[in-house]
Amino acid sequence: MIYLGCDHGGFALKEAIRAHLQKQGVAFTDCGNTVYDSGDNFPDFVEPVVQGVRADQANRGILICGTGIGVSIAANHHQGIRAALAHNVDYARLARQHNNANVLCLGGRFIDQAVALTMVDIFLKTAFDTNPKYLRRMQAACKE
Repeated sequence: MIYLGCDHGGFALKEAIRAHLQKQGVAFTDCGNTVYDSGDNFPDFVEPVVQGVRADQANRGILICGTGIGVSIAANHHQGIRAALAHNVDYARLARQHNNANVLCLGGRFIDQAVALTMVDIFLKTAFDTNPKYLRRMQAACKE
């Protein structure tokens, strides 16, 4: 299951990702915001995404705000969450492959929609490389 969340700065991109996932038949839960509201607060949308991701190791999250920075900071406060702010396709792939990220964070004001959709596809299809060096690094970094 994929959990989506955004504030007003990421609303348009979240809607495009939502439509993209729906077209592909990917199961997702839209945790909001479900309408554009410039008075919203991004932590309100981080919480349900984080809870959904934490419920099952196979789940993934996608969080979007204006820069992606706020949602990544908020998400990473939760145990078991490895949120990665990605700026391009390589970041999205390496976030999964080398860092076992389970939440992709995007900046809605800075990423082209077509690039973002490719990033989402790559993030969702890339497996964590279980090379011992990556496992050792993640165990040291996450202390889980």
